[in-house]
Amino acid sequence: MLFYRLLITLLWLPVSMALLARVIAGREGFSDWLERVGLRNLSSGEPRLWLHAASNGELASARPVIFALRDADPALKLLVTTNSLSGRDMARDWDIPGVIAQLAPLDMRWSAARIIRRCRVRGLIIIESEFWPNRIAALSKRGLPVFVLGARLSRRSAQTWRRLAPLARELQARITYLSPQDEGSRRRFLSLGARTEQMGPVLNLKAFYAPPKDMLPDESLRNVFQPEDTWLAASTHPGEDKIVLDAHKRLQSDWPGLHLIIAPRHPARGGEIGSLARRMGFNVALRSEGDRPRRNAVYIADTLREMPLWYQCAGICFVGGSLAEKGGHTPFEPAVFSSAILHGPDVRNFTAIYRKLDVAGAAIQVEDAPSLRNAVLQLRDTDRREAMQRIAHDVLDQPAHLDTIIRELVRSLKPR
Repeated sequence: MLFYRLLITLLWLPVSMALLARVIAGREGFSDWLERVGLRNLSSGEPRLWLHAASNGELASARPVIFALRDADPALKLLVTTNSLSGRDMARDWDIPGVIAQLAPLDMRWSAARIIRRCRVRGLIIIESEFWPNRIAALSKRGLPVFVLGARLSRRSAQTWRRLAPLARELQARITYLSPQDEGSRRRFLSLGARTEQMGPVLNLKAFYAPPKDMLPDESLRNVFQPEDTWLAASTHPGEDKIVLDAHKRLQSDWPGLHLIIAPRHPARGGEIGSLARRMGFNVALRSEGDRPRRNAVYIADTLREMPLWYQCAGICFVGGSLAEKGGHTPFEPAVFSSAILHGPDVRNFTAIYRKLDVAGAAIQVEDAPSLRNAVLQLRDTDRREAMQRIAHDVLDQPAHLDTIIRELVRSLKPR
């Protein structure tokens, strides 16, 4: 732990300067920089529970947790921190009473102590896999509980932590309660020194995803995209877009009138994907440019926080990150919107879930453009598509113990 503290102290200045360069380049504001380096924190007159989620995906997973916390204790106040501007802005846009949001500071003990003092922190909830040693140590030193919900530890990450075994043991000794995302993560945490009495039940927070009720396709989208003849490539990464476009080109003669929406994981890639599609002979409409959807154009949905729109428009969804060795993205969201699920072979982020879906016939694995084309074409059959959608709902039925975990968590908080 001493070596880590020394290393992070030495890195604070160069990392702070690199973040300042983002301000100079106009990518972030000066107040954002102050939050990131720990020199600006929201003050609070009331004690707060600190909840940290890395970015948009983790924060979306945390939303049911926030509402469950408020149900368990309506007077509870929260501080939400994220690593990304878009995550922080998402939390603010939710406008949940009693919740304030800011960017998380770099992992210095003094910056964590500053947040603890100014927000009168009662405890910390970590979502999934944000294990910052100084932050956790700062809370533990003050006798404040640290909870990890939906904790994920991949084989690769576990190998890294094994090389830092003393730090891993000390870190886990400071965690009050850890609920793993899957059985594999549970075994790996135990092998790194977690105690059985620390461990809660397996909890995949993404299973509790609830779609926003106020986000519905407008008339321009409904006029073009009908679920029965629209497919979506969701959260794609570099390399996957070409495969998707190649498959769509092959489908044009087999399924006239089929529409394609591509929603890249990183919206900044929208222009790049549009250029690729044009080179392949497609007409293109870009959401970020205000282009209206057209029946003869590939629609590039290159905007943030609008994914629920695209799931509602498409009856078939290829889940990205699975043909690009990124571990695959969540199947829960397309399933909630009754979109039949296709995925590539790399689904290590949700191995057990995709295995259940595949075995039950609720998802189809593809390897390349020809197999993706074949899978989409199979789902032209309405009965087959609807059967997959129904089975996915059954397989991904939400576990019932989140409320129980949250009640236990609230009871263990320090008094106000």
